[in-house]
Amino acid sequence: MLDTSPLTAAVERFADRLRAAPQSRLQQGAAEVALDLARELSLRAQRLEAASADGTAAGDGTGAAPARTMPDAGIFVVGDQLAVAGLDLAEALHAATDARGEDMAKAPSEMLDEAVRLVDQAEARALR
Repeated sequence: MLDTSPLTAAVERFADRLRAAPQSRLQQGAAEVALDLARELSLRAQRLEAASADGTAAGDGTGAAPARTMPDAGIFVVGDQLAVAGLDLAEALHAATDARGEDMAKAPSEMLDEAVRLVDQAEARALR
């Protein structure tokens, strides 16, 4: 089983920092960066879930329902949105590891490492 704790720890750390950030910091772009990240993590989770459900390569979109975009619910909830998207991706990675087919474009461990890098980079941009 894939250990997704690096992803969940990074997401929770960033989400907690967003929840504690002053309104001015959120308005200066931190919320926008975090929402973009939450949307990206959400799309990645949806692609993995679709691939696991229909047995196609992750991300190819064959036969998949249109991706749902995370809405902009405001600067004060973006930390929660990020946390949900990150945990969804962690669960999708678990499922992909369990049902991994030979035709997956990337190994779940590679996807995990990439997601952790995205979170770390976004946190650095948002809260510098």
